Amino acid sequence: MSRFLLLFCIVSLSLVSHADDPFGKAPAVSFDQQPQFLPVEQAYRATLSQEDGGLLRIDWQIAEGYYLYRERFEVKAQRDGEPLAVQLEFSPGKVKDDPYFGQTEVYYLGSTLVVRGLDRPAGVKLTLLSQGCADAGLCYPPRSQYFYASADGQFSEVAAPPPRIPAVAAGHDSRGLLLSLLLAALGGAILNLMPCVFPVLGLKVLSFSNAHRGSPASHGLIYSAGVVISFVLIAALLIVLQQAGQAVGWGFQLQSPLFVALLASLFFVLSLNLLGLFELGGRWMNIGADISREPGYRGSFFTGVLATLVASPCTAPFMGSAVGFAASQPPAVALLVFASLGAGMAAPVLLLTLFPQWLNWLPKPGSWMLRLRQLMAFPLLATAIWLAWVVGRQNGANAMAGTLLVWLLLGFAVWLWPLGRRAKLLAASCLLAAAPVLHSSLNSNQPTADNQGFDRMQIQALRESGRAVFLDVTADWCITCAANESLVLNTNDIRQAFAEANVSYVVADWTRYDPAITALLADFNRNGIPLYVYYPADLQQAPQLLPQLLSKDIVMEVLRR
Repeated sequence: MSRFLLLFCIVSLSLVSHADDPFGKAPAVSFDQQPQFLPVEQAYRATLSQEDGGLLRIDWQIAEGYYLYRERFEVKAQRDGEPLAVQLEFSPGKVKDDPYFGQTEVYYLGSTLVVRGLDRPAGVKLTLLSQGCADAGLCYPPRSQYFYASADGQFSEVAAPPPRIPAVAAGHDSRGLLLSLLLAALGGAILNLMPCVFPVLGLKVLSFSNAHRGSPASHGLIYSAGVVISFVLIAALLIVLQQAGQAVGWGFQLQSPLFVALLASLFFVLSLNLLGLFELGGRWMNIGADISREPGYRGSFFTGVLATLVASPCTAPFMGSAVGFAASQPPAVALLVFASLGAGMAAPVLLLTLFPQWLNWLPKPGSWMLRLRQLMAFPLLATAIWLAWVVGRQNGANAMAGTLLVWLLLGFAVWLWPLGRRAKLLAASCLLAAAPVLHSSLNSNQPTADNQGFDRMQIQALRESGRAVFLDVTADWCITCAANESLVLNTNDIRQAFAEANVSYVVADWTRYDPAITALLADFNRNGIPLYVYYPADLQQAPQLLPQLLSKDIVMEVLRR
């Protein structure tokens, strides 16, 4: 028997040692083999100089191997909030068969753009829009630069104007802050209803009936501390990355196929625990899956950590404005808002522990608890399957197959572990095989069904053609997005209403990181999804932001207006 088990794990290891990609012929690509691209500000540099006759000269210096699109140039000028009419003159470029836009005129190495109509440049605010790509295969998102002309008429680059702040976040008065904290707490409480959070929450509630150490109130406080600290730590990481110039959003960790695959594997192992295949001791991996048998303070704390981890994929209703407010405030205020999110999420469990008489409504311990514990394994297993599907959507079928093979190795190792010393060695070899199998499958570079990035210019082109646009920023890992699409946006009534109102339905998929979508979210003071925006066909009208929780009546009302 042991020889067969050893052979099984050796075969698993051979999948890695004899092929870079165990599911296909495409070799794995290491990170150091990827082309290194310049930051956009180093690839394209603009110099502005004012000349006689109201002419503004914009000279572009373009790095070798990079190019700019002529059609993507746009200049907007205003003085005291009033727009100014300007005319553009372009230097001749080169016609290129571009992989993104087909036959189009581009500029290599350098270009000159002349702006007419700025007779009195002093006090003028200028917005310069451009977009470029690299021959090696990267296309940058549209870029906006901002310039201001001083009293002597010379333009100098300035920082981007601050994003618009929602009405709830306007000002710095205590009432606005208090309202945002209340909305954040309400959003955190709603997170308990998320399908992948509720099973973990139910397990914690079950532990109240057989806690061997400490009072229910103390366990509730420890659980709450785990939730709040996790929210604050993730918020601190988000703030550090934003301060470093990285445009990231809440739930950005779900955009990493490796993170999603590891999270799916974690849920698979926890489901095996709930089914009784093994028991988690307090010394390792005590993150709340075995809380009904041996809770402990450490188990209560890490139950809060796990609940936070699985709650972050989507921004629930009432949560978006508070998160947007936090992103536009100083770090201390942002951390306070995220702490309120955590406090709201922990509140239901904490209330049960502070009012122990409510626990009398729960059934008394008995054999039913074993059945219920086993029943709880199936929602966790369903969540693991869903996350494996997300991995497949992000990186293709090879990545999903690699995740499933890792599950097989993990399950086999768990089964081997209690069979003796020699079996533990075999289990360790299976665990060692899991990491390279997952790494190889995630780097197989298999194309996915939806692999085209979001282009904001598509919205502009549709509006210029006389069509309104309904923008849906979504992701495969966003449960709220899926509910809105299934119940509202993808119904026959709404699709027919879009057709009758001459509205184009545009989807921006944020399943994997896309800098253009991240920049779009920042424009609307959001760093989480879903995001729904209605753009009227009239270019003079401002876009309209819709609630995160949609109904048919809400969409119909926007179309009627």
